[in-house]
Amino acid sequence: MQQGIFVIAADSFKGSLSSLEVGQAAERGIKTVLPSAEVHIVPVADGGEGTVEAIVTGMGGHLVTCTVQGPLGEPVIASYGLYGDTAVIEIAAALGLTLITPEKRNPWLTSTYGTGQLICDALKRGCRNFLIGLGGSATNDGGTGMLRALGFQFLDSDGCPVGDGGGEVGRIVSIDDSKVIPELAEATFTIACDVTNPLIGPEGASYVYGPQKGADAEMVLALDKALRHFAEVTEDFCGQNFSAFSGAGAAGGLGFAFLAFLHGQLKPGIEMILDAVGFDEKIKDASLVITGEGRLDLQTCMGKAPYGVLRRAATRQIPVIAICGAVVSEAVPALTEAGFTAVFPVVAGPMALSEAMRPEVAMDNIRRTVAQIVRTVLLK
Repeated sequence: MQQGIFVIAADSFKGSLSSLEVGQAAERGIKTVLPSAEVHIVPVADGGEGTVEAIVTGMGGHLVTCTVQGPLGEPVIASYGLYGDTAVIEIAAALGLTLITPEKRNPWLTSTYGTGQLICDALKRGCRNFLIGLGGSATNDGGTGMLRALGFQFLDSDGCPVGDGGGEVGRIVSIDDSKVIPELAEATFTIACDVTNPLIGPEGASYVYGPQKGADAEMVLALDKALRHFAEVTEDFCGQNFSAFSGAGAAGGLGFAFLAFLHGQLKPGIEMILDAVGFDEKIKDASLVITGEGRLDLQTCMGKAPYGVLRRAATRQIPVIAICGAVVSEAVPALTEAGFTAVFPVVAGPMALSEAMRPEVAMDNIRRTVAQIVRTVLLK
């Protein structure tokens, strides 16, 4: 390969560089060796933190900021991405676990209402296509808060609306959709979801994720019972039981809400993002793809961004080289067996982690490493 087309599609080096910054540093490395090389940077993420930035940057969109209800009802300033008629929302922006101090975390009280407000705002701006990144929620309300913000009403035995939080879900006996905002009927939802948990039971939302959100053993049982009841009421309402679906338990049951009420399609996070940015088209003439993330390990081939990039490139027999801040040595055989042409840590020698993560140091390390990769490739 004397010149060729290079595509750089690396996840962020978390705590150090964004996906775009990694790409820019790698581009400098390529052009150190081949000044006239054609280089395409495609920001990517795995569906969690960085999803909005990756898609908005890749598609030339912009951010929209608004004030919504936080997980405990407090005002929160949250942003989402917008390009064309597509909105890109990370649910953690409005109801993330990091928005609440550890001593105040309580899934009996926390609500997904703010995410519904973000969707409403986007609908009013003309959006009809939604890309949603699940993950990092402080909630366990089965998505009822989000749905209430969209106009669904959840009523108790007296016909009165129930309140916010996972503790109220068990009081729902009927559902009224007569006041749902009309624009919702025209909307489609694609959900980045990398967990397979059902809504209820030992592998469900309450048991698996409830404790990290502040639930003790007694509350876990009560939350699971409430969601089980809600699934039954929902089955009566929509005619199908979605509680056992893979991913229904994501984000405290938000996966269930998107499936049952909004006809959402759940996808692995990296697949949603690669589809959104038109990755297959962008690599069609590529000679080499460079991907990576801050740390490569045995989890990399279990849905992380570099592996998603590798799978897409492999369908076109395009070699893929991965760069990283660090690689777990025992993972290298698995990574090469998975199909990576090579794996390169970018840190050249002993260095304190705090120094290696300084943005200017990380960018220079990436630039130098990628330059050496290109020199090696040119030998072929």
